[in-house]
Amino acid sequence: MQSEPETVCNVAISFDRCKITSVTCSCGNKDIFYCAHVVALSLYRIRKPDQVKLHLPISETLFQMNRDQLQKFVQYLITVHHTEVLPTAQKLADEILSQNSEINQVHGAPDPTAGASIDDENCWHLDEEQVQEQVKLFLSQGGYHGSGKQLNLLFAKVREMLKMRDSNGARMLTLITEQFMADPRLSLWRQQGTAMTDKYRQLWDELGALWMCIVLNPHCKLEQKASWLKQLKKWNSVDVCPWEDGNHGNELPNLTNALPQGANANQENMGQCKSLEYQHLPAHKFLEEGESYLTLAVEVALIGLGQQRIMPDGLYAQEKVCRNEEQLISKLQEIELDDTLVKIFRKQAVFLLEAGPYSGLGEVIHRESVPMHTFAKYLFTSLLPHDAELAYKTALRAMRLLVLESTAPSGDMSRPHHIASVVPNRYPRWFTLSHIESQQCELASTMLTAAKGDVRRLETVLESIQKNIHSSSHIFKLAQDAFKIATLMDSLPDITLLKVSLELGLQ
Repeated sequence: MQSEPETVCNVAISFDRCKITSVTCSCGNKDIFYCAHVVALSLYRIRKPDQVKLHLPISETLFQMNRDQLQKFVQYLITVHHTEVLPTAQKLADEILSQNSEINQVHGAPDPTAGASIDDENCWHLDEEQVQEQVKLFLSQGGYHGSGKQLNLLFAKVREMLKMRDSNGARMLTLITEQFMADPRLSLWRQQGTAMTDKYRQLWDELGALWMCIVLNPHCKLEQKASWLKQLKKWNSVDVCPWEDGNHGNELPNLTNALPQGANANQENMGQCKSLEYQHLPAHKFLEEGESYLTLAVEVALIGLGQQRIMPDGLYAQEKVCRNEEQLISKLQEIELDDTLVKIFRKQAVFLLEAGPYSGLGEVIHRESVPMHTFAKYLFTSLLPHDAELAYKTALRAMRLLVLESTAPSGDMSRPHHIASVVPNRYPRWFTLSHIESQQCELASTMLTAAKGDVRRLETVLESIQKNIHSSSHIFKLAQDAFKIATLMDSLPDITLLKVSLELGLQ
């Protein structure tokens, strides 16, 4: 900086196989990232490699010296740095002259300038102590003063490391997690039975998501996975470790912090990414012809969205279910469907309709299974131009909301892949029920709009609405929607839709 006096710093950087393995700088600045002086020297070495003199390993140079030269070398070295190295030099001299010393049992001597063996592990330099100190500092600020933003920057750094296959990603996340586990507020909240703040929970969510990326990494060794599993189990066994569902069931839901705002805020951010273009990159080692990383990614997303899962207990976890689903669908909506991707949509829709308990669109599901309304609406609009029959079949199957039924179907026990509904009389605490019912209503409205002019389909959709929608306000809204669709200015009124509107209005 111009306002600051110029200072000279002594910088040392060690390399091993194109990685910076250690750094020291006399500036004394402590941070997770390299100081400006280390960065400057690295850039100088990259841009002007000829200006940095390349030496042989010091052991090679010493090998070329005779006895007098070696003595002169050592004495001059001690003279220049006598205050720092004289005690060490005298200690080493005593050990070398003692025949029984440990140093004389080892052949040769270490050479820090020679680099590591080809089989030795090598990874980028990471100041572990500084990572711990920084995370501890950010956590102590309780999410204020931009500390939450700083922690998210650290998480982004871990993601970057994982993307570059840098082994420090797992090391850094381990250090971060240890500091999160040591946060004194955890035991305080545990004792008081109070819920942690939403901001803090979101940080824990990100922590969990990053660990998932690490343990699912196909490039890591089995021994690594085993050690991470051991570490994760160890953390999980600690009393103060927060539950994904909330604070050990003691939290009182804050319904004013409700889901719709949170879910919509994310957008029977994402918008900034619309400029991205997704392309098919060939995936060579996969079996079927025509598959690419994009087709595989889309298929995995559809499998995940369609899986049957029980609604979790806590408010925060229920909001997270909806939020994650909407985020994933929002990402899928950025992709333009071509013939290859439409085939995958068809394949997955058929599979989900015919599958057993793994599918949320299966014939029989658990009473407290997470509804598929949002996902089915996306499937319906995607499939409609290509396979209308399959689109309606999927959407109609998804219309059900068994948690509001007085008696749920028990399932056909002769078909073992059907799940029998358990505890049908218990009314579970679905804090996001109003949001779920509005999504069910949206799905129904989308089908009514698409079915205009098709008597058979309109009657089928009407039956589904009458059977599955229990909220009078939503039935009234659908009656209004049907009337508007039936009486659009640019065409004659649709008599069947008017009848649907009347039926729903009467109901």
